[in-house]
Amino acid sequence: MDETNVSLKLMIDRESQRVLFAEAGKEFIDFLFQIMALPVGTFIPLFEKQGMQGSFGNIFESIENLGSIYLQPSVNKEILLKPKVHISAGGGSGLPPLLQNVESSPSSSSSSRSTKFYRCKNVSSNCDPYVAYDIRAICPSCSQVMNCEQHMVDRPSPSATKTSSSCTEGGYVKGLVTYMVMDDLEVKLMSTISSTTLLVNKFNVKGIRALEEKVVNFGMDEGVKLLKASLYSKSVLTDVFLPMVKQEVNYEN
Repeated sequence: MDETNVSLKLMIDRESQRVLFAEAGKEFIDFLFQIMALPVGTFIPLFEKQGMQGSFGNIFESIENLGSIYLQPSVNKEILLKPKVHISAGGGSGLPPLLQNVESSPSSSSSSRSTKFYRCKNVSSNCDPYVAYDIRAICPSCSQVMNCEQHMVDRPSPSATKTSSSCTEGGYVKGLVTYMVMDDLEVKLMSTISSTTLLVNKFNVKGIRALEEKVVNFGMDEGVKLLKASLYSKSVLTDVFLPMVKQEVNYEN
């Protein structure tokens, strides 16, 4: 996630001292969905969502419920919900062994990295479907050793993509839509009707005097705080942003 030009419009209930929801654009939603592309997303489905202490389950459920028409064409919802983590022996990335050569999400910043594959030397079309990670593997078609090195190259970097094509914005969701992010990180499509209904029915807001809209910046520091809070809290936006708002008010006074 870029450090610049990412902002959220918070709806704050001053009486209850909580953030009701945030109006967010593509960049923030991409950040939330990126969390699910981390290796931690692999074991999220193993837990009952109701039994999770934090808000990870709500991100997972939001991806499940979001219509595919709001996702980028290159994003496969099933892969995002159930990411496959491939570990290759002998990697020299300097990362801990369990994180070496992890194939991450479509928006991975390691666009220059390539993963090695091997196939047999046979040029027969019957052998074309078979590739292997292990140089000692045997081709199921011709029974030869699969020691002919191949390379799978990652998709172009965002900057390269912008110069070659304007068909996709990258990331996970489309940018022409405004999203509503609840305090517990549930993501919905934003509309005047939905926000009004929530204020009246869910939050039992009687009047607008107690409400305050506040635009805040979202950068790396806030991202780390949000990720940490999502592990244990059901009021993530309040925990992360309300102290910032209070500090800003105190500074102005």
